[in-house]
Amino acid sequence: MSSRTRACVIALCIALVPVGGCGRFSGFESLASTAACDPGSGNFSLDIDNPFFPLPVGHQVVLEGEEGSTHLLVRITSLDETETVAGVETRVVEEFESKDGTVVEISRNFFAQATDGTVCYFGEDVDIFDRGGDVTSHSGEWRAGEGENQPGIFMPPSLEVGIAFQQEIAPGVAEDQSMVVALGESTDVPAGTFDDTVTMEDGSPLDGGTGTKIYARGIGLIVDGPARMTSYSSSS
Repeated sequence: MSSRTRACVIALCIALVPVGGCGRFSGFESLASTAACDPGSGNFSLDIDNPFFPLPVGHQVVLEGEEGSTHLLVRITSLDETETVAGVETRVVEEFESKDGTVVEISRNFFAQATDGTVCYFGEDVDIFDRGGDVTSHSGEWRAGEGENQPGIFMPPSLEVGIAFQQEIAPGVAEDQSMVVALGESTDVPAGTFDDTVTMEDGSPLDGGTGTKIYARGIGLIVDGPARMTSYSSSS
């Protein structure tokens, strides 16, 4: 999904980032196979019910926080829309981002779930806006099946500390990777306290940045750097 590089937590940086200092990222040592997301395997579902990234139609999470002196709002909504990407029918998930009330980015992300429960990421369309509300860029957008692009793993079917995986496989455009660094912890956010969460350290070799995200069982993303979930709603 759209990339918002965050300052890394010092302890995680020491553990995960190769020599070169906090904030630099050159890739995790070993990445899980993405074979489950091969479009040729077939048997994908739009009923995405992965425990840590469920996407029923109508599901929405809202995250807010302060990024420097700017108020950040991120709204992620599972739409009643589909898009065929690389021959696979995918669920469209909109991510809306604004700063101080002004829209800065809207992306349409494409997901499908493999038979083993892996949530596969098939790419995203991206609109980046200027202060006047005009679209000025589509930077970072990609689709599986175009050129060398392939679907990545957005959320594995089962988790363990140390597992790492490629979320985006679009060489030179989008190459996000993620590693599980903590499981089963309790996390407080404005929307409440969640007792079963997974913490992931994300990074991309393209920009060298790292960031922390936390997902809650049955909800999905509840922390994205400085943005923390303020509300959520399930499908009707």
